[in-house]
Amino acid sequence: MRVSDDTFDLAQVNIGVLRAPRDSPLIADFVANLEPINALADASPGFVWRLQGEGGDATSFRAFDSDTILINMSTWESLEALQAFVYRTAHTGVMRRRREWFEPMADLYMALWWVSAGHRPEIAEAEEKLQLLQRVGPSADAFTFRQPFPPPG
Repeated sequence: MRVSDDTFDLAQVNIGVLRAPRDSPLIADFVANLEPINALADASPGFVWRLQGEGGDATSFRAFDSDTILINMSTWESLEALQAFVYRTAHTGVMRRRREWFEPMADLYMALWWVSAGHRPEIAEAEEKLQLLQRVGPSADAFTFRQPFPPPG
């Protein structure tokens, strides 16, 4: 059951560059957490969809024509549903360890935007949203948790 306007879903993208190859001991805890955190997202209230390949995660996808950038995308029924998952579940502990596994990013690595309910964003769309956010800052077209915008209309 939807808790918000059923016309729009919230899309999110985040990217990162692993500090070492996926099979490295340095990355082992990150890899070990992929399945349980993805399962937690899938079961979270307000979760709609996430990008995933044959392995059940998004590590086989790349962004910005780079073999080193991992991408994660999902859609949610509301900003509140995504915030609850990100900041009030076991995801928080994994997120706090990001610097152990990923290189520091000079540019923005996360963006949010509203999509028509049921729309599944493509990687190119997510890349555009990150670039737009970097260029012009938060707007109704691409924003952050710190400066969110309501759904259109």
